[in-house]
Amino acid sequence: LQFSLMGARDLSIINTAPPNRHPIITELHSFNEDIIKEGIDYEIARGGQVFFIHNRVQNIAEVETLINRLNKGARTVVAHGQMEGKKLETIMLDFIQGYYDVLIATTIVESGLDIPNANTIFINNAQNFGLSDLHQLRGRVGRSNKKAFCYLLAPPLHLNTPEARRR
Repeated sequence: LQFSLMGARDLSIINTAPPNRHPIITELHSFNEDIIKEGIDYEIARGGQVFFIHNRVQNIAEVETLINRLNKGARTVVAHGQMEGKKLETIMLDFIQGYYDVLIATTIVESGLDIPNANTIFINNAQNFGLSDLHQLRGRVGRSNKKAFCYLLAPPLHLNTPEARRR
């Protein structure tokens, strides 16, 4: 930016998405098992994959149990930063290869992942994230020519702090 302002380099601005990219449909909901089931079932039925972000390692296995109960036959896997590096790498590579339908993870997926087949993301307890975190997480989907969905799961608006409501 400094070089372009000094006139040493040209300034380029990205105003439009790449060709065949659809905007990500973002919805705010309270935690609702029906919405989770429908969203995951819809994505799997069209051959896609799902991210489910749950940023508490202590009970992330309970979320996997819930998803397996709601979505019979969905192939799920858990990934978080407290795992051994080699195991985490294997899980991520297997998810990229399509061996799993749903990746239940902490925010370790926030940046650096480009998985065009993952077009639905659920962000649990979205009120606890900052705007830049939500933007980064939402950017993990919609990286292909398929319609992408982002479900922000948070308590009802009147229960959130004023800052969380604004986000």
